[in-house]
Amino acid sequence: MSVYIRILKYLEPYRLIFIVSLAALTLGALLDGFSMILLIPFLRSLFGEANILTETGGLVDRVLDLTVGGLIDQGNPGAALRSTVLVIMAAILLKNLFFYAASVLGVRVQLGVVRDMRDQLYAHIQRLPLGFFDRFKTGQLVARVFSDTEKTREIISYAVAEVVKHIVSLIAFAAMLFIISWQLTLLALLVAPLFLGFLRPMLWRLRRGFRSAFDAQGELTNLVQETASGARVVKAYTAEEYEQGRFAGTNRQFYKSALRAERIRLLSSPLSEILGSAVTIVIVLVGAQIVFSGGLTAEAFLTFLTISLRVQSPLKALSTFPVRAQSSLAAADRFFEILDTSVEPRSLEARRIDGFEDAIVYDDVYFAYDEDEPVLEGVSFEVKRGEIAALVGPSGAGKSTIADLLPRFYEVTGGKITVDGVDIRALDLISLRHLMGVVSQETVIFHDTVKANIAYGDPERYSHEEIQTAARAANAHEFICRLPDRYDTILGDRGVRLSGGQRQRIAIARAILRDPPILILDEATSALDSESERLVQQAIDRLLANRTVIVIAHRLSTIQNAHQILVIDQGRIVEAGHHGELLELGGIYSRLSEIQLSRTGDPVGKRGSSEGVTVS
Repeated sequence: MSVYIRILKYLEPYRLIFIVSLAALTLGALLDGFSMILLIPFLRSLFGEANILTETGGLVDRVLDLTVGGLIDQGNPGAALRSTVLVIMAAILLKNLFFYAASVLGVRVQLGVVRDMRDQLYAHIQRLPLGFFDRFKTGQLVARVFSDTEKTREIISYAVAEVVKHIVSLIAFAAMLFIISWQLTLLALLVAPLFLGFLRPMLWRLRRGFRSAFDAQGELTNLVQETASGARVVKAYTAEEYEQGRFAGTNRQFYKSALRAERIRLLSSPLSEILGSAVTIVIVLVGAQIVFSGGLTAEAFLTFLTISLRVQSPLKALSTFPVRAQSSLAAADRFFEILDTSVEPRSLEARRIDGFEDAIVYDDVYFAYDEDEPVLEGVSFEVKRGEIAALVGPSGAGKSTIADLLPRFYEVTGGKITVDGVDIRALDLISLRHLMGVVSQETVIFHDTVKANIAYGDPERYSHEEIQTAARAANAHEFICRLPDRYDTILGDRGVRLSGGQRQRIAIARAILRDPPILILDEATSALDSESERLVQQAIDRLLANRTVIVIAHRLSTIQNAHQILVIDQGRIVEAGHHGELLELGGIYSRLSEIQLSRTGDPVGKRGSSEGVTVS
């Protein structure tokens, strides 16, 4: 489907406003052309002719007589001149009022379309699979939501406020010119198509150039966002000059791409001007011969020339419209590229699941981000209701991927995962995820109140007392009460007002409040000081009670009481069993235990259960 058509479909909700705007544009354009025709009686009265509308006059006089003949005094040249001037001024005033009304309505349509496009794109982004965000840069995404939709607005602006206006003006002016001299009008209409013929070859190059420029602009946005987010790392590694160099290089690429596109775009205006002037010269030469032969009066020819000069403006705008539209179309291409990306599979026929009763089963599960790069191969295990399964292994072994497959952040590429015997691909995605809580090591805190962060996703569902109870269970209530506005304190971007341990306790309170029967826990204590770790571990112990848990363990001492420990290596389960059994095997688990012992002096298996994952 043409990009033009896809964009113009966004006008559908504003059909009535568009029609009213079109009517106002039409009336304004007709008055604009009519005010030009009034130059004929104006010139006649100015030169002292007694009757500025002759009974034996041509089509022009008949049109004027039918419209404003009664308003113009034909007996007194001075009075006729004053009356004609007043009629011209009234026509100009009304014309501008109609054009203003049309412009206001046009802006309303433009802004409404941009709002609708952003709403649709953002809603679509929320339903995209997690893999999309893994490969798509955040800065590029921000640019497409804001810059590209705003740039796409320009084509709506041209279509509603300018192209329609110029088309109607061109038709009105052509009608007036035809009334004055049909021979000269036909001549002008024959040479007008030359405008588009000369400009067409540059359109594809222009669109491609703007697309390249917008891509570079998205890269700039991404760099600024990255360095702002990682300012601490940049300064710690004295990488300011390195980042300046990266930005300058990308900025140069944007400059070159934008300059190439602008050179082509700016060429359209002088080309149109030259062609328009050539057409005017032809009309003057031919028209002069008609006047000399008595086929046209001097004042009518002067009026024809005046109107033909006015015609150049809408004709030039229409001829350059395809050129001007290329930047908007390039932005629209980027907009629709995101919109055409497949969302997470959701079927109306999918089965809802309202509770968890039996077991989670991974049955010969395979997964690969790319076909030639398998991440998981033949993973099989079962976690019964109320059990804790711990995933351990070297970094990059596939532990997080196993956990991410359960809430369908990614779809398995082989085998299946079942919940209570039902393949999760047959389950309603929303109801499946409502069964689960996720607490990760990399806690996300939103720029909102403490209360909104704990009740994230459904703030109206929970009372203040329920939120407080969850915060107390997460050992968070005490530090929240020390914040300036307690539960109404805005936490800032990414929770900058909180320490790492406090952020983790907010995330745990969020999971406790939701009260999910299944919990996915990416161990949250590995980067905390001892006091924060103690408080967070206590909160985790409360969170785990009476739940079915898949925990990704970094510290083996925290999962010694798990019902089963699965050792993952290179995408496969290579060892499975209880803590003591795995130590006796002398395999990967045992080696990982020895490594951690040598680093921390904390012998695995000697800690009390209050500091590890406990089984209720």
